[in-house]
Amino acid sequence: MTRRAAGHTGWCGRDHRCNLGEHRSEEIVVDLAGRGRAVLVRVRTAAGREHAEVRVRVALAPGEVAARRQLAGLLGDLRHAVTRAALAARPRPGRAA
Repeated sequence: MTRRAAGHTGWCGRDHRCNLGEHRSEEIVVDLAGRGRAVLVRVRTAAGREHAEVRVRVALAPGEVAARRQLAGLLGDLRHAVTRAALAARPRPGRAA
């Protein structure tokens, strides 16, 4: 993968997804028919910072109490995933970044 500030990367979609100096990959989709869907896109900003953009859609229970319980669990799981990803991105002492 090329990490140049200008120009497309090896993972870039190279089409309308690239705009305003941003580069965006093609979508990676995980689809669980009728239950949920996640879409991941890798993004490099005009400043050169890279991000993962994730959209998640999950079918909720029909009852309000059960749906709220699902949402609380989902938020906890997302917090854990974001924290884990952020910690993995930190340089470790004694290792090259």
